[in-house]
Amino acid sequence: MGRAQTFDTDRVVRAALGVFWRSGYEAASVPALEEATGLNRSSIYHAFGSKRGLFDAAVQAYLDDVVRPRLRTLTDDTVDHPDPDAVVRYFTGLRAALAATGEIQADSGCLLVNASGAPIARDPAVRRVVADYRAELRAALGRGVDARYPGRPAAERDRLADLCTALVVSAFALVRVDPDSATGALDGALELLGAGGH
Repeated sequence: MGRAQTFDTDRVVRAALGVFWRSGYEAASVPALEEATGLNRSSIYHAFGSKRGLFDAAVQAYLDDVVRPRLRTLTDDTVDHPDPDAVVRYFTGLRAALAATGEIQADSGCLLVNASGAPIARDPAVRRVVADYRAELRAALGRGVDARYPGRPAAERDRLADLCTALVVSAFALVRVDPDSATGALDGALELLGAGGH
């Protein structure tokens, strides 16, 4: 009979998330994961099957703990339409997060956007997760744009939501190397939404 698990899985996954987010999957060494989680290699492999299994758990935690809470005001199914200013609040909040030097989101961008440009993106399961994330982001922003501009034609609202989504992805891709351009992309989205100067 195996030993009983003596660690908090959620804490371990969150600690590993920080390593993967900062370093990427390929550069996240098992010794770095051991140090961050407090587990040895055999415990990591026993609990998660592999480094990749731990990465998959970290991606799920990223979606549940970082992405979805930020999108919640745009995706709340208990209301027919979000507040017309919800999409503006999303962008101003994201802009503040990306401008907060020293914080992980400002220093490391988006775990999934980063993964999309790394070798792990060749894996079909990772590609699917990244594509699903982008679709979830687009759907949430589309809902926010619809609430902000209900009287505009659907094609115009769709185009605006597509542009806003592209600007978010651009900001995440740029923040590690050019933070001013990253926040500038979000400022561009705010201007498109009629909220320049926020």
